Formats: sequence, C-alpha cells, structure tokens
Amino acid sequence: MKLIKAHAFGNDFLLVDAYDFSGISDPLAFARDVCDRHRGIGADGLMVYELRGAGAWMQLFNADGSRSEVSGNGVRCLAAWIASTHKLEDGTFVDIETDAGVKSLELLGYSSGRYTFCAAMGQPEQVNQEVIDVAGHAITAVTLRVGNPQCVVLGEVTDERLHTIGSALAVHPRFPEGTNVELAAVETPNRVRILIWERGVGPTESSGTGSCAAAVAAISFGNAARDVEIVAPGGAQRVEWDEDGLFLTGWAEIVAQCEWLKP
Repeated sequence: MKLIKAHAFGNDFLLVDAYDFSGISDPLAFARDVCDRHRGIGADGLMVYELRGAGAWMQLFNADGSRSEVSGNGVRCLAAWIASTHKLEDGTFVDIETDAGVKSLELLGYSSGRYTFCAAMGQPEQVNQEVIDVAGHAITAVTLRVGNPQCVVLGEVTDERLHTIGSALAVHPRFPEGTNVELAAVETPNRVRILIWERGVGPTESSGTGSCAAAVAAISFGNAARDVEIVAPGGAQRVEWDEDGLFLTGWAEIVAQCEWLKP
C-alpha cells in the first residue's frame, strides 16, 4: 500500500487512495498502526481520498483511530498533493468534499516545496460563551463548531494549562463526541497565540480548524480584529472572518511517498 506523508506547520497526515484502502478489514486499527510514532510511519491522522476531477473526496481518521469530520490543515495537505501531481497553476481552485461539506481552496503560490492556499472554511456555528466545571474549577470557554467541535479558552497560554485544562476539556462530559481544545491569548488585535489539544491526538503543533475557532473566539470575546494572525508552535496562519465566512491561509508540504509493508 502506498501512502503519502504531508504536513502543514508540523500537523502531519498520511494520505491513502480509497481504492487501496478498500481492502482494509479494520480501518480504525489500521489508522492507529500507521499513525503510531514508533511502530508505524507516524502522523496526527490518516486521510483516505478519492480524486474527483480537479478535486477530491476524503475521510479522516485521527491517530487513535477515531473519525473526524474535517481538518483545515489536512485538506490543505491533500490539495498540495493534488497540486503537485496535476501541476496546478496559481489561482486554481481545488474542491475537497469532507464530512463537514465541500471546502474550496485557492492555490496562491508555490515556493521551496510548499504550496500556499486560501481555504474557504464556511461560517462558524453554535458560537457560545459558557462556564464549564473542570475538576472543581469554573472555566469560561467559547464553544462552537467549524465543521468539527471546538472549545477555546481565552487567557493564559502555557503547557501546564494545556495538559490540565486542555486535556480535561477534550473528553469532558459536556462534549459527548469529544472536542478540540485551544488555549488562546490575544497579544494584539491582529495577533493571537494558541496551544492545541486535538481530539483523538493530543497536543499538536498546529490546527487549521483550531486556528479558525481561536480567531472566532478572539474576535467575538477578545477584541481581536477580523483579519488576524494565529500563532501556534508550528507557525502562523492567517484567518479572515467576513460575511462570506472564515478564510484560512497557510502552506502545506509533501514530505514522502511510502510503502506500507506490514501484513
């Protein structure tokens, strides 16, 4: 089985053609095996795709084998693979069909092995500010959906808080299907710094949907501008929020083509 490895700001994925994947009897176990950092190839998620014209259909499995509706960085990795194989020119649009709807990505440019896209991520939904009890502590959080569930805590951004508050919120009873969690600090109106606890993965260096969620929370409740730089450990992405929805700009890079040899 051939797999493509790609990443966006350190948030890495394995891409596999749906035709090759169709013979897998236990997809969840296979996702866990190939995403294992020590016994597999290693990734934050496995993306099964089928090329459709100038775009593709995809399904996403987290590193723990659970399903996810969409990944902002993941769709960009798949679009980069399509741009690479089809030799796409700047200004070309790539439509990726996900469980959270079609995401349309415009290729802005290619440089030093990296493809930069602006992705139309749609409007955020169910945006609320609420207080959630976490181990006896009242935590004010912004909950919403950007195709997948998100929980953003504005304020101090530290690894200690990520591994306590972030990890607890990700599996909190408030979120029956689990949630992605971002700690977000509004440093200036145009700059927000985040740490991410990804559902089904744990800490990740970046998250496209998490960047979108952090931007919505910071704009709605933290006086951030509607065109904002979201800085994660893996790098900075741009999020714009206007009447047409959220637009996520960043790059993705193809790393390797691999062959899975385990039976």
